Amino acid sequence: MLSLVSLNKRFGPIVALSDVTLDVAEGETLAVLGPSGSGKSTLLRTITGLEHLDSGSITWNGKDLAKVPPHERGFGLMFQDYALFPHKDVAGNIAFGLRMQGWEPDRQDQRVKEVLEMVGLGQSGHRQIGNLSGGEAQRVALARTLAPAPALLMLDEPLGSLDRSLREHLLTELREIFQRLEATVLYVTHDQEEALTVADRVAVMESGRLIQAATPQALWERPAELFVAEFLGFSNRFAAEVSDGKVDLGWAVVPVDAADGPTVLVIRPDALRVDPAGTISGRVVDAAFRGDHYAARVRLANGTHLEVTYPTRPRPGAEARLSLDPEGVLTFES
Repeated sequence: MLSLVSLNKRFGPIVALSDVTLDVAEGETLAVLGPSGSGKSTLLRTITGLEHLDSGSITWNGKDLAKVPPHERGFGLMFQDYALFPHKDVAGNIAFGLRMQGWEPDRQDQRVKEVLEMVGLGQSGHRQIGNLSGGEAQRVALARTLAPAPALLMLDEPLGSLDRSLREHLLTELREIFQRLEATVLYVTHDQEEALTVADRVAVMESGRLIQAATPQALWERPAELFVAEFLGFSNRFAAEVSDGKVDLGWAVVPVDAADGPTVLVIRPDALRVDPAGTISGRVVDAAFRGDHYAARVRLANGTHLEVTYPTRPRPGAEARLSLDPEGVLTFES
């Protein structure tokens, strides 16, 4: 198990990590999610030993890593830019780390073949790096990281430079590879969909702080802070007042589990439903395609705009009848 306790790291006035405490279980895939500058990559670099902590401790299966150099930790890190050697072919890139560790040539060749099969590039060992597509280069970088059989596999924005369709395809493959290997994985990304798809748990970071670590379902249903809800894309947000356990939005009265007083109310996208018998009415303003649904903007009679999920493209100007599931209503301190 990887255990991080009260990690702190500054770069001059910039707080990169602030009291980060987190455990990662053996065989777990944990996605570290957050915007640029939130401390995700710094967290990986401190775990690998490429950055030194100002304070805190990192242990692996109970062993303190403070004095263990990076090359002796047995961890694998796949960088965002892949860092492949252009003068070596695919097999040479994958074998590089094995050779540095003193593997015998025959054993190197066998392992290279194994990991190439694992990532779906079984006949590509002879190919030159410059002739690979972006998706193939990503797989080679992953194969090189997997080759030494690292105890902990870390990936820093591995799909960041790929187009959407290729990301979606490779994301499914990565998840299957992680499960097949039963590997312990730290997967850094700024993309919410990637994190929720690939991970057993998601750790959300902001400005060096670890805000919440939870399963994808728990994160979606109960974000711990307003930042998490907004980062997940929950755009239906309202300043409101709680009175006797209810909030009157003008177009709906919603029961909430919050003390009386000012609050910020957020409605999850799946809580607003298209319903011919619904009591909330408005008109569709426009709609944007989101892959498996349309995100429509609906204007209510009082001028309020709501984002609503539609299975098919709604016609602008069409009447919208909606119902609201109170279970999808969240409240946060104002």
